[in-house]
Amino acid sequence: MKQVESLKKVGMYSDGGGLYLRIRESGRSWFFIGTYKGQRRTLGIGNALDVTLAKAREKAKEGRLLILDGKDPKEEWRKRVKPDQKPTTFGKFAKEYVAEIEDGFRNPKHRQQWRNTLDTYGEPMADVPLANIDTEDVLRCVQPIWLEKPETASRVRGRIEKVLDAAKAKGYRTGENPARMRGHLELFLPRRSKATVKHHAALPYAEIPAFMIELRKREGVAAKALEFAILTAARSGEVRGMTWGEVDLAAKLWTVPAGRMKASEQHEVPLSDAALSILRAVHDDGLQADDVVFPAPRGGSLSDMTLSAVLKRMGRRVTVHGMRSSFRDFAGDLTVFPRDVVEMALAHTVGSATERAYRRGRALEKRRELMDVWASYCIGN
Repeated sequence: MKQVESLKKVGMYSDGGGLYLRIRESGRSWFFIGTYKGQRRTLGIGNALDVTLAKAREKAKEGRLLILDGKDPKEEWRKRVKPDQKPTTFGKFAKEYVAEIEDGFRNPKHRQQWRNTLDTYGEPMADVPLANIDTEDVLRCVQPIWLEKPETASRVRGRIEKVLDAAKAKGYRTGENPARMRGHLELFLPRRSKATVKHHAALPYAEIPAFMIELRKREGVAAKALEFAILTAARSGEVRGMTWGEVDLAAKLWTVPAGRMKASEQHEVPLSDAALSILRAVHDDGLQADDVVFPAPRGGSLSDMTLSAVLKRMGRRVTVHGMRSSFRDFAGDLTVFPRDVVEMALAHTVGSATERAYRRGRALEKRRELMDVWASYCIGN
C-alpha cells in the first residue's frame, strides 16, 4: 500500500487482507471488512491520526484469525472491555441526548416522537456500546421498516445519525457515521418505488361545497373546528391549539404565534365572514385570553385524531391536511391570485427573510380577498 500520507483523493483504499483506509473530507479512518458465515462484517479500527498502519494491520490480522477460528470478530471485539469499564450504550446515550435537546422542540408531541422512535426502532442496538456501532447495526433498525413504513424509517435513520454525530462530538466514537444515507446506506437499502411515497389524501375541490353542507349538519366542537380549519386553510394543530388571545374579532384577524407554527414564524390569518360566524357561535363573554377556542369535552385542546375522526365518521377517506391541498388546487385552477399569495396563505416559506418581511403587510389584504373567495366557494355562493 502507498504511504498513507501521500493519499489525497477521497475514496476507499485496500491494503489487502481485509484492511481498508477510507478517506473523506472530514478525515481518514481504518476499517476491517471480512465475511463471517456469509455475512459481511465492517469493523472500525480507528482514526488514521491515532492508529498507525502497522497497528491497523495487526487488528486486521486479528480479525482474519478470529474468522478462521469460527468466531464472529464483531462480537469478540465487543467483549474486550475491562471489568471495571462500563461502556456507554446507544440506548443510554440516546435518552441523554434527547433530554439535552428537547427544550428546542416546538411541542411535547415532537419530544415524545423522538423518544418513541429511538426506543422502539433503535431497540436492536440499544445495548451496543457507541464505539462499536457499525453499518450492520443501523441496518437492523432501519431495514425492516424501510419499504413498509418509509416516512418512519427515514425519521428513524435521521435521528440515529444525529445521535451518533453527537456521540462522536463527545468523544464516544471515531470515524464515519454509519447512519449516513448519501453514498453509504443508500447502497444497502432497496430503492423505493414512487408508489411507496404517500401524500395526504385530499378531497377534490369540486366536492368541497357539498361536503361543507354535510359537515354543517354535524353537532360538536370537533365538526366546527374542522370547518374552521377548511375555511382558513390552516393546519390541524394550529386550529386545535388556537386561543382567544390570538383572535381579533373586530379586525377579522387570527394571529398564530411563531411558537405554534411549523416554520417558527408568526402567521396572520385574515378571517372571512364564514370563519367569523363559527368563532362567534362558540364565543362566550366569560372566556379568557388563554382559553382554547375549540376545547375538548373534558377541557384542554382537542387531540390530533379528533378532527380525523369526524372525516372517518362521514365516510371520507381523506385527511385534514389534505384539505389544504384542496384549497391549493382550487386557488391554482379557478382563481388568478399570484402563487406567492396562495403560498403565504398556506404559511409556506416564500423567498428570503427580508422578502417575507416586506411582503407580509402588502399581501395581507390580497390574502383576505383570497380567503373570502374560498369561503364563498365552500358555502356555495
